[in-house]
Amino acid sequence: MVEKILVIDDDPGLVTLLQLGLERDGYKVITADNGKEGLRVAYESRPDVIILDLMMPDMDGWTTCQRLRNICDTPIVMLTAKSSQADILRGLSIGADDYLTKPCNFDELKARIRTVLRRTNLTNAGGWRATYDDGSLHIDLTEGMVKRDGETLDLTPTESKLLLYLVSQKGRVVPHKELLMSIWGPEYEKEIGYLSVYVRYLRQKLEDNPSNPQYVRTRWGIGYYFAGKGALQQS
Repeated sequence: MVEKILVIDDDPGLVTLLQLGLERDGYKVITADNGKEGLRVAYESRPDVIILDLMMPDMDGWTTCQRLRNICDTPIVMLTAKSSQADILRGLSIGADDYLTKPCNFDELKARIRTVLRRTNLTNAGGWRATYDDGSLHIDLTEGMVKRDGETLDLTPTESKLLLYLVSQKGRVVPHKELLMSIWGPEYEKEIGYLSVYVRYLRQKLEDNPSNPQYVRTRWGIGYYFAGKGALQQS
């Protein structure tokens, strides 16, 4: 089976070089020049690996990575000019499987791709998730859209990221530290009070009775979990 690689990058010269080099090695390469287009192409084509730039217009690589993690477990290799330790830690904490800085050695990139593919094959990862719907609450994990009784909820970007992450882990108690690092970054890993404030904001918009939440639930001393009755619809 020919393995597919999706390259999401707004540098046409680099994209062409990657496409030619990877196709010469037998991969099928598909491309997108921005995050929104990358999400659409990823969902339609189901790639085996995603190579993702960070500095892109409209939707940057950080947000794109988080959105991708809401809908799939496909390996993500960040390839970017941002090289600080904080950037590397942030990329890995929000779901990237590997992080390379530009310019990179092409043989090293291919080796990293082979490594994440081998890891994926061993763990049978790569499941795609699309929507949650229980008849009242509808959440589209791909588009980041949330509706309650047919009305679109006005969530802030942070509230939306928090909800989408919890829904993507439906039924699992997500530790405070994981949520803080995934949504805000590694520098916030101890800010539990910060997390509780945003959970309260989210409940005020989502729940019939925020003091007795049915969706975003607390596991005291550990973290939060999404306890909706509907199922995640996969395709």
